[in-house]
Amino acid sequence: MVKDLSYAKSCCLIFALLLSFSVKAQNLDIQWLRNIHSNNSRGADNIMKGITNSSYAICGEVPIAELAYGYIAHDSAMRVAGWQSAAGLATTVVLSTGIKLAARRERPYTTYKDIVPYRYDLSYSMPSGHTSTAFSVATSLSLQFPKWYVIAPAMLWAGTVGYSRLYLGMHYPSDVFVAALVGAGSSYLGYKGQRWIQKHHKHKFEQ
Repeated sequence: MVKDLSYAKSCCLIFALLLSFSVKAQNLDIQWLRNIHSNNSRGADNIMKGITNSSYAICGEVPIAELAYGYIAHDSAMRVAGWQSAAGLATTVVLSTGIKLAARRERPYTTYKDIVPYRYDLSYSMPSGHTSTAFSVATSLSLQFPKWYVIAPAMLWAGTVGYSRLYLGMHYPSDVFVAALVGAGSSYLGYKGQRWIQKHHKHKFEQ
């Protein structure tokens, strides 16, 4: 009986700590969002909208352009890069969608009326789809062409996409952070996996 009571107290304590942490994290999340969102101005609105809208367009164009060039120019390395970008992007979309459906987190403007988005979206908030796909493509390009003049603008663009989602009131900062991890992680694992497969097949061929 004493052990059961002690176990129950421990569970209550753990639950209280987790609840306290969750409340503090949520407060910090909305505080950061308010700091960024409240600084918006008419002059930058159109710029941020353009950046946020560039995400899906560029993410679709990159693998298509790599594949088109690879097949037209008979460049096998570029073909591999194109398929790797497409695979990383597809994995990112699947994972992002799965997390959205599992987390079912409401958009910030649903809970906090002082957050006024540039448009209202019916999908869930966690993670940011625009940000995850942007970091997926930026990571693929950085791994395929490891030069500073590719890595710097690619990552700067992806980071700006994430910032634009906060500026426009569409996501919490944690949504963007998780999205960046999902996008970058998916493309990194896909790239390394493809390199391993190529090396394995080459080894088998040489034997």
